Amino acid sequence: MKLSHLLRNLPCALIFPLALSVHAANGPDPDLDADRDQWDNTFSIVARDPATGAVGGAVSTARLSVGNRVLLVEFGLGAVASQANTNTVLARDAIERLRQGATAAEALDAALLADEKREERQLSVMSSKGTQAAFTGSKSDDFKGHIIGKDAVVAGNILVGRETLEAMVTAFENTPGTLADRIMTALEAGQKAGGDRRGKISAAIVVLNEATTTNSYARNIDLRIDSSKDPVGELRVLFDAYKAAFKIK
Repeated sequence: MKLSHLLRNLPCALIFPLALSVHAANGPDPDLDADRDQWDNTFSIVARDPATGAVGGAVSTARLSVGNRVLLVEFGLGAVASQANTNTVLARDAIERLRQGATAAEALDAALLADEKREERQLSVMSSKGTQAAFTGSKSDDFKGHIIGKDAVVAGNILVGRETLEAMVTAFENTPGTLADRIMTALEAGQKAGGDRRGKISAAIVVLNEATTTNSYARNIDLRIDSSKDPVGELRVLFDAYKAAFKIK
């Protein structure tokens, strides 16, 4: 029997809760414009440890598999987060500019220069050398903004408020330990402060302590939770387990 025929013959009392389930609390807000459904309205951090050279970032959002597109990290160069109307080409361009010796601000400006949709973008750049930059387009969804802290840049859009970003910066700057520990704690603080106002679905963390080689997975961290009712909480569990398994300090 065809689904359309089955639905026509179902009582309205059964169809109505079925429709409600499509817009569960963790799903996209149906009031948002349809053409924005693919945007990574999210909160993120990119950061570095000047003492060790480690560089990395973390991100969470109310969309699936955020770890496959928002963050781009390269040891010795820096970390970039491209979000809102995500464009991975911008992140790659910014990293290449850093490779050529540009500062974070120069890399960001060059990446966005010819972008016709720049006002829909949000881009954060943290260079391994310590320069920082961020851009939040005027057409990103409120609450939107960014904060440049000490060795870190946090940014977000469609947040509950600025308190999400402030909590992340405070947590990063006041947490002892490795860069990975500080980034993970900052992401947790952002979620605890409210995070994405639509809900939560996925999260990711990438921290490079050394250049990518045959066995660098035993020193570097690249972890994702693609779909969960508590992505940041599950990422913490995976993070702790991975560090213990590979004896990463």
